[in-house]
Amino acid sequence: MGAGQNRNSNTLVVPQANAALDQLKYEVAQELGISIPQDGYMGNMATRDAGAIGGNITRRLVQIAEQSLAGQFK
Repeated sequence: MGAGQNRNSNTLVVPQANAALDQLKYEVAQELGISIPQDGYMGNMATRDAGAIGGNITRRLVQIAEQSLAGQFK
């Protein structure tokens, strides 16, 4: 791999969705009672907590997609 090449495959299809995903992250963390550091550095967060937040975000996004698809076929 040459210099300057990026291996990150986590690019957003809709870059404007970044703010909405951040908002969702904070909502889920608050519901779970997990505090997210204000400085944005999550290196001190327990892996279990980070996984719980990510898993619940995924669950909620799947729910939203299912509801959206169900609405299209009515």
